[in-house]
Amino acid sequence: MKFFRRFKILGTGAYLPEKVLTNADLEKIVDTSDEWIKTRTGIEKRHIAREDEATSDLIIEAAKEALRNAGLAASALGAIIIGTISPDTFFPSTGCWVQKGLDVPGIPAFDVSAACSGFLYGLEVGSLMLSSIAKPILVAGADILSKITNWEDRGTCVLLGDGAGAVIIAPTDEDRGFLSSILGADGSLGELLIQPAGGSRMPASHETVDKKLHLLYMKGNEIFKYAVRTMGDAAIQAIKLAGVDPDNISLFIPHQANTRIIEATCRRAKVPLDKTHITISWHGNMSAGTIPIAFHDAISKGLIKRDDLVLFAAFGAGFTWGASVLRY
Repeated sequence: MKFFRRFKILGTGAYLPEKVLTNADLEKIVDTSDEWIKTRTGIEKRHIAREDEATSDLIIEAAKEALRNAGLAASALGAIIIGTISPDTFFPSTGCWVQKGLDVPGIPAFDVSAACSGFLYGLEVGSLMLSSIAKPILVAGADILSKITNWEDRGTCVLLGDGAGAVIIAPTDEDRGFLSSILGADGSLGELLIQPAGGSRMPASHETVDKKLHLLYMKGNEIFKYAVRTMGDAAIQAIKLAGVDPDNISLFIPHQANTRIIEATCRRAKVPLDKTHITISWHGNMSAGTIPIAFHDAISKGLIKRDDLVLFAAFGAGFTWGASVLRY
């Protein structure tokens, strides 16, 4: 079997904020119902960060668990890569705040901004860096979307949650790592899913705050068709590039946007639902956090074992997308 890029996952971790917001809670905030939310999204609850809790705080907890599971001290790390669109600050990067929290000065630490595809982008970058950094690398995906959510818009607020997932990757001579990796983007569609204000295009002002332009805006119906087609086709390409029989895929871990997108993607990619790990019911859409959290959950539950083939696929704002086949 030809390996696209060898690396070993030494450990995984995840962290969800303590506060839980159920569908029943949302019924008191917007015009919605538990049945409406579950039917259209598959979501039953989501976790919400405290007011004083930042994205780096979530990542640090997930990273500590990943390091424990890897049997490593933070001092063993050679780099920190964070996929997020909800940084603690525009600068320094969230990666630098995580570095401070883990007390590992001196190593490279930076962010990758690819929205819901952020973890797969980060994993690609991390696997490439292993050729020059012969030390374990922390790759995390995390977002706190609750702080940029319009809680008056039932079409978006029911979807989103907060959380972080992390993996520790390292060089290896073993036959494991990426058999394939596909990444892509189409910036011409960026305005379909966007946080309009706060950057250099539209700096913060009284007007942008009053008009709630610092919150997340999405055109859900248009996004749905792009997400299904793009994520499904990327999964097909990743399987083909890996040169494996689709029947030999042990588990499919897609971005957890909503169950309708996941089910439609499975149909397009011809991946059975019973081989698909769906976790969205208990955490909602956490952007870059969904895939690493679902991956950690699957490993923790024994759904993935060493040498299993795992298919990942993601789609997010940008638009960005990615898919890969990993031998765990």
